[in-house]
Amino acid sequence: TMRKPLVAGNWKMNKNHVDAKNLLQALVDRSNEIPSGVDVMVAPPSLYLSEMAGSANDSVLVGSQDVSSQQNDGAFTGEFSAAMLASAGVKYAIIGHSERRQYHGETDDLIREKIAACVVAGISPVYCCGEVLEERVSGDHVEVVSGQVTTALTGFTADELSDLVVAYEPVWAIGTGKTATAAQAQEMHAEIRNVLGELFNADFGNSIRILYGGSAKPANAKELFSQPDVDGGLIGGASLRADDFLAVVAAAR
Repeated sequence: TMRKPLVAGNWKMNKNHVDAKNLLQALVDRSNEIPSGVDVMVAPPSLYLSEMAGSANDSVLVGSQDVSSQQNDGAFTGEFSAAMLASAGVKYAIIGHSERRQYHGETDDLIREKIAACVVAGISPVYCCGEVLEERVSGDHVEVVSGQVTTALTGFTADELSDLVVAYEPVWAIGTGKTATAAQAQEMHAEIRNVLGELFNADFGNSIRILYGGSAKPANAKELFSQPDVDGGLIGGASLRADDFLAVVAAAR
């Protein structure tokens, strides 16, 4: 299966309103620099989502950095549902990012409920998994990540998850300047693809895009993206400047 590369920019908690608008506008204005055959998504702070989705274009889609596990409207102060995202024109939701796991105690069980909410609302879930440094050093990294994927995706059908994106983020390489080697990334991506194939079927495993998320930047993107099982990236710091982000996008062709 030819998987279409996806480069996603996770802006995290950065950019005031004016700067956020200007960054998105720069990406839209320069969308002729996006190679055909590469999908691009940006995930601004949730405060700006509906406005950003309205001013994006077909070349630059908008995603959310999070979503509620609750599927129905109700008394959940500060939360927003997958249906609300869909109604605002948002196409993707990042789910289970290591920072949500670390600072908000998100478990794979909660994450599975968030994925379920996205499936019902027609939002593409970008499911994040990855090991911390101790797990990498002890050699448990493959077992840990396989377990995360299995727990989060059990109970769905392959059809329900046809729009799933998986993002592998070695937690020890996020914002630390350390990057997994291309070989380390490829090894884990191949392992995740095997798990997807075992959970569902081989065709499903081969169709799902698996992104690398861990300090990818213009200098190392081409080598990472050239690996057979690396289908793009979930980009943090390098997504906050149009030049850097578009350079990473160009590496995905």
